[in-house]
Amino acid sequence: MYLGDKQLIVTGDRVLVSPPTAGMRTDSGLYLPDSAQDSRKVSGGWVEAVGPGYPLAPGSDPSDAEPWKPVKASEVRFMPLQVEKGDFVLYVLNSAFEIHLEGAKYFVVPNSSILAILRNTLDIGSTER
Repeated sequence: MYLGDKQLIVTGDRVLVSPPTAGMRTDSGLYLPDSAQDSRKVSGGWVEAVGPGYPLAPGSDPSDAEPWKPVKASEVRFMPLQVEKGDFVLYVLNSAFEIHLEGAKYFVVPNSSILAILRNTLDIGSTER
């Protein structure tokens, strides 16, 4: 993900989430300020970037004849995460880390804290939002 002239790379099993805009409207039609939303335990937002996933142990490939040999950094493999860019996720707010980049607020969320994924089924093949 590019922010201005910088590239943001999410590592490991983490997901970068952008929160809904301030003044989010409730089902009853009320607008909630950010201060009212801070007391919630679960939050939601749109996935902006996804880390490579969980690293797989060297030698986990059964076709590897010599699993004891050192693995080069370029040969490290990852088990990908289920979330994709553009998904809307619900996550445990206490485990997320708030960051501010280029004037925007984001949350870095570990994959284990994501409770649910809402994906537009019409755009399943697309990763753009």
